[in-house]
Amino acid sequence: MYPLKFEKVFKEKVWGGRNFESILNIKLKSNKKIGESWEVSTHKNGISIVSSGIYKGKTLQELINQYGESIVGKKVYTKFKNKFPLLIKYLDINDKLSVQVHPNDKYALENEGEFGKSECWYVIDASKDAKLILGIKENISKEIFHKKVQKNDFSELFNEIPVKKGDFINISPGLVHASTEGSILICEIQQNSDTTYRIYDFDRVVDGKLRPLHIDKALEVINFGLKPEITEEKYRENIKINETNIQNLIRNEYFNVDKLDIKNKYSYNLKDSFSILSIIDGAGQLIYNSEIYNIKKGETYFIPANLNIEINGNLTILKSFL
Repeated sequence: MYPLKFEKVFKEKVWGGRNFESILNIKLKSNKKIGESWEVSTHKNGISIVSSGIYKGKTLQELINQYGESIVGKKVYTKFKNKFPLLIKYLDINDKLSVQVHPNDKYALENEGEFGKSECWYVIDASKDAKLILGIKENISKEIFHKKVQKNDFSELFNEIPVKKGDFINISPGLVHASTEGSILICEIQQNSDTTYRIYDFDRVVDGKLRPLHIDKALEVINFGLKPEITEEKYRENIKINETNIQNLIRNEYFNVDKLDIKNKYSYNLKDSFSILSIIDGAGQLIYNSEIYNIKKGETYFIPANLNIEINGNLTILKSFL
């Protein structure tokens, strides 16, 4: 095993843009609006393929099938077997992201045949006017919501919250969410799922028609009392290890995420889990077994379990693991 880098899977979206190029220095081949870059995935809708080394051309799923706990870790493999639990993306939102909600595991497995979709967002960059919908207003019951939606009246239903660079948002299944104003660049860590129920698309016409809505399923999974979980950069606890500053962004059953601000040197070894490094700023070197990998903003590396990793440079990295 060695640190794995994958080919990016780009997704054209009506709300997408070109900020992957201008902010993350990710080269885009076409002039289309790119809304998503799938960085690490075994989902059928965007499978990760190794881009270098002896496993070049192999999919992540093929490696998990072949090596099992040697690549994902004993604890992870015991729980999930060959089903990889995470999906890592970048999102470039430059227009309204539709009002949507995701199901939990129980509902999704029964109705969609895949995991539910718990996810979290780290805001890499945002315009000054950036706003998100996060949750339903307190006075809105399921009955009130249904009556208004049947009349195509989506006013006064949703909480709108301004967001900024450095904010971290946990989006649990059942939490209604969307974007309404400004542009926002996000690193998304989520369960391995592509199930989304669209509630409202701002009457947007795409290819001459309205995009389909999923009101009935959405009503079954919306948690009307669920509040958004948001933390700001300046209020999070900081853990110092030598010259590296670590913030534990989240710990839950679906994913763990740390933000690392590395100055000079940082090393670690996760024995029971793989880890995924999303490099959101800076440049440096990743060293494993005397092999040096030059790394920079916009890149993502999959680190198999049990690898002793050293990172040198000045970088900001999101480390995702289980």
